[in-house]
Amino acid sequence: MIRNNLKLTAVLGLPLMLGGCVSTPEYAANNAGFASVEANMAEATGKQTVWVQNQQQARAVSDRVKTLMAKKTVDVETAVQVALLNNKGLQAAYADLGDSAADAWQSTLFVNPTVAVGLTGIGTPGLEAFKTVEGMIANNILALATRERDIAIADTRFRQAQLNAALRTLQLAADTRRAWINAVAAWETVGQLNQAQAAADAASELAQKLGESGAMAKGSQAREHVFYAELAGQSAKARLEARLAKEELTRLMGLWGSGIDYQVPNRLPSLPKGLMKRDLIEAEALQRRVDLQIAKLDLEATAKSYRLTEATRYVTDLELLTGFETEREKEDGNVETETTGQAELEFVIPIFDSGKARMRKAELAYMRSANLLAEKAVNVRSEARSAYQAYRANYDIARHYRNSVVPLRTKIEEESLLTYNAMITNTFELLADSREKVNANLLAVNAKRDFWLAEANLAPAIYGGAGADAGGTEVAAAAESGGGGH
Repeated sequence: MIRNNLKLTAVLGLPLMLGGCVSTPEYAANNAGFASVEANMAEATGKQTVWVQNQQQARAVSDRVKTLMAKKTVDVETAVQVALLNNKGLQAAYADLGDSAADAWQSTLFVNPTVAVGLTGIGTPGLEAFKTVEGMIANNILALATRERDIAIADTRFRQAQLNAALRTLQLAADTRRAWINAVAAWETVGQLNQAQAAADAASELAQKLGESGAMAKGSQAREHVFYAELAGQSAKARLEARLAKEELTRLMGLWGSGIDYQVPNRLPSLPKGLMKRDLIEAEALQRRVDLQIAKLDLEATAKSYRLTEATRYVTDLELLTGFETEREKEDGNVETETTGQAELEFVIPIFDSGKARMRKAELAYMRSANLLAEKAVNVRSEARSAYQAYRANYDIARHYRNSVVPLRTKIEEESLLTYNAMITNTFELLADSREKVNANLLAVNAKRDFWLAEANLAPAIYGGAGADAGGTEVAAAAESGGGGH
C-alpha cells in the first residue's frame, strides 16, 4: 500500500510541477499603470490627476474641488484642474486601465488543470461500494509552451492602455481649456453688445423726440429704432450662447447642484507681447505624441500576435492527461488493490485546417497596423505644423484688429459725431459709422478668441488629445471693462 501511494502521488504531482509557483505581479496593484499617466500629465500640463477607487479618496477629491471653487471667478488653470479631479468620464477611462491590468495579470497565471474522477462497478457483490477508481488530470501543454509570448502580448496591451488613459486625460484638459476660452469670449461679446445697445437706445430716444418736434423725418427715425431693435436681438442671442458655453464648461468640470454657482471673467486676457518659439515642433510632436506611441505599441502587439499565430499554425490544441487507475479484486475473502499510472496526449490533427487562413489574417492585421502607424506619423507632423501656423497667424490677425481696425473705426465714429453735431453729417451716415464700429469690436473680440484657442491647441499638437477643432466655433468673446464675471 505504501508503494502504491507513492506512485499515485508522483502521477498526480507531474502536471502541478509544470506550473511551479508564481509571485504576485505588478499588475495586481490597485493603481497599476497609473504612475505613467500622472507623469504624462505633469509634463504636458503641470496638473495633477487622481484615480478615485474608494470613499476616502472620493472625499479628499471633493474637498479639494470645493477649495478650488471657493473663489467664485474661475480662471482657466483652475477650471482644468477641477476637470481632471472631478470628471467622472475620466474615472471611467481609468477603470479601463485597471481592466487591462487585470488582463495582463491573468496572462501570468497558469491554466488550471482539469480533474476527472470516475467510479466503476458500484454495488458489485462482495466489494465495498465500488470496484475501480479512475482519476485524470488534464493540462494544456500548448498554453504552457506559448505562455511567455502571451504574457508579452498582454504587457504590450497594458502599456497601450496606459497611454490611452493618458490620452483621454490630455484630451479632457484641452477640451476644458477651450471651453473656458469660449465661455469667457462669449461673455465679452455680450459686454460689447450691451455697450453698443446703450448708445443705440439713447440715439433711438433722441430720434423719437426730434421726430415729435418735426426735426427728423419718419424714415430717419425708423433707421434709429431698427438699429436698436437689431442690437437687442443680437444681445439676446449672445447671452444665450454665453450661457450654453458656460454649461459646456460646467459639464467638463463635472459640477452640479450648488457647484454651478461660479463665474468666469468678463473678458479674455490681453494678447501677449510676444510669441512662443516652436521651431522644432515637428520633432517634439514625433517624440511626445501619445497617440503616436499608442500606434507603435499596437504594431508591436500585432507583430507578437503574428509570431504566436505562426507558432501555433499546425497545433491549436495540445493537452497532456495524467492520472491513475485503482482496481480492487476479491480473492479468498481478501480484497486486493492495485494502482497503476496513466498518461495520454491529446492533439488536433491539421487535416482540413492547415492554419493558412489564420496566418493570412495575422499578416493583414500586421500590415494594417504598420500602415496606420505610417499615416499617424505623417498626420502628426502636419498637425504640429498647422497648430503653430494657426498660432502665429491668429496672433497677427488679432493684433491687426486691436492696433489698426478698432482705433480707426473709433476715430471715424468720433469724427462723424463731431460733424453730426455741427449739422454736416446726417443721421444715416452717423448710424452707419456706429454699426461699423460695433462690427469692428466684435471682429476684434473673435480674433482674440481665435488666438487663445490656437494657443490652447499647441500642447495637444505636441502631446496629443487634440479632440474637436477649436477654430470652428462660432461663440464670440469680449466683456465689460472692470467688473465681475458670469
